[in-house]
Amino acid sequence: MRAPFQILAIPYRIVDGTPMYCVFHRADHDQWQFIAGGGEDNETPLAAAKRETFEEGGVHSTQWLGLKSLSYIPVTIISEMSRKHWDSSTYVIPEYTFGFECQDDVRLSPEHTDCVWLTYDEANQKLKWDSNRTALYELNCRLKKANEKEA
Repeated sequence: MRAPFQILAIPYRIVDGTPMYCVFHRADHDQWQFIAGGGEDNETPLAAAKRETFEEGGVHSTQWLGLKSLSYIPVTIISEMSRKHWDSSTYVIPEYTFGFECQDDVRLSPEHTDCVWLTYDEANQKLKWDSNRTALYELNCRLKKANEKEA
């Protein structure tokens, strides 16, 4: 059963000291975004992010970073069938965000037609949703700060 929350998972890798981000093109809409999906039953947001990441990208990661970026999205983007058991006064649901280090090759699910690895600026320009750009900004800041500490 679909839980009343959404996750957003941002794959990243560091290439020659530069963070790169994998952006996905949806099969059902002409738009670019990160991995997104809903929780099932009693899953935590992190467990849902890990499951969705494997389902949509075919990758596992041991390096996960919970982000503070939190958005709310209208329930109308979720099919009526998936939300029929939710309280009728639920109009928006939270979207929890995560970054994860991705060293494996991405294997696209049928939900996506393509994916590309991009720099922060390139990814920021390609993304459709503000929530994706906000989470990307936070993750990029955190990765840059971690890189400065290592230097």
